[in-house]
Amino acid sequence: MSKIAVLGYGVVGSGTVEVFYKNKKNLEQRAGRDLDIKYILDLRDFNDSPYADRFVKDFEVILKDPEVEVVAELIGGATFSYDFVKQSLLAGKSVVTSNKELVAQKGAELLKIAAEKGVSFFFEASVGGGIPLIRPLHQCLPTDVVTEIKGILNGTTNFILSKMFAEGMNFGDALKMAQDFGYAERNPEADVEGHDTCRKICILASLCFGRHIFPAHVHTEGITNITLPDMEYADNFKCAVKLIGWAKKEKGKLIVMVFPAFIPSDCQLSTVNDVFNAVLVHGEARGEVLFYGKGAGKLPTASAVLSDIVNALKDNVEKSMFWEESCENENPILNYKDMTHRFYVRLKSAQAADIFKVFGNEGIEFIHRKNALEEEKAFITDYLTEREFDEKCADIEKAAEIIGKLRVFE
Repeated sequence: MSKIAVLGYGVVGSGTVEVFYKNKKNLEQRAGRDLDIKYILDLRDFNDSPYADRFVKDFEVILKDPEVEVVAELIGGATFSYDFVKQSLLAGKSVVTSNKELVAQKGAELLKIAAEKGVSFFFEASVGGGIPLIRPLHQCLPTDVVTEIKGILNGTTNFILSKMFAEGMNFGDALKMAQDFGYAERNPEADVEGHDTCRKICILASLCFGRHIFPAHVHTEGITNITLPDMEYADNFKCAVKLIGWAKKEKGKLIVMVFPAFIPSDCQLSTVNDVFNAVLVHGEARGEVLFYGKGAGKLPTASAVLSDIVNALKDNVEKSMFWEESCENENPILNYKDMTHRFYVRLKSAQAADIFKVFGNEGIEFIHRKNALEEEKAFITDYLTEREFDEKCADIEKAAEIIGKLRVFE
């Protein structure tokens, strides 16, 4: 019988234990052996739990038990979890995790240890929750070259933006609703400031491009400055507003960014609403492939964790993924200031003559909304580099106040 240890009994940890015992027979059939959870690590007491006899507070008990073949790290963060995962791998135990922060920061190192020890380090649940994404990408890489990944990778922000766009809710009310429904944390900073999306696109980029991408190197913007007028202008321009994680390989160079943007209606990402995630992956041979589903939640994430556990126990499954380690002081990502986009700009107290003087007459498209403020003007620029756009914004601010600006992501 193969024994499993679960580290952490929070939302995902408790969900993993729940789904394990609910689907135990099916999991055993897939794994080809009998399975059981021997330990659950948590500092809290759960005396009324039906699994009370499995709880331990000392990680050393798990580490020194040769019966434990797979450790499921579901604590989160990158401090204790890193030590626990590294020690488990060094002890010859496979590890699965839903910890995006850990994988984004330490993935290359932990994958290398797993390969050296002949065990697995799997993290399907770290990106996309219950969406099968990491493993399909990994299996496709030997037969295709991925050139671009772009997607909606955070269900909380997508829920907020969907409510603002479709129902006219302001940001604060939409955030509160997300918190009331359990989609957003009490402190939502990691979601609304884009950090969660950044970690996820780093993992995908590292996997697809073969080199560790650190979150600190990725230009990241959140959604806190988006307003209802921005949504109205987007709608009138036949776009939706989404928080996008983007990674692209171009002429041997890497582009990785996180930002909110106007998404044209002919792009599949524009119709992804509520807490759903979607990732478009472009391969040289396969073209564009869409991965879609609920990106978070207790049971979908638990399902992904258990899938990794089963795969880690299968003798005929490749034991681990791999990407090249990078020095944190070495940044392989192109400067985002050199990227080219069209931009949406909303101005207060602006004159058309001032706009034409700064942005030129060609390529400018003025857009409108009902009940616009007096002397408010909004327009879409021609294609500009980020650096050129910043310079023009500095010039236009001498004549008008910028009250909204976003990229148009095509």
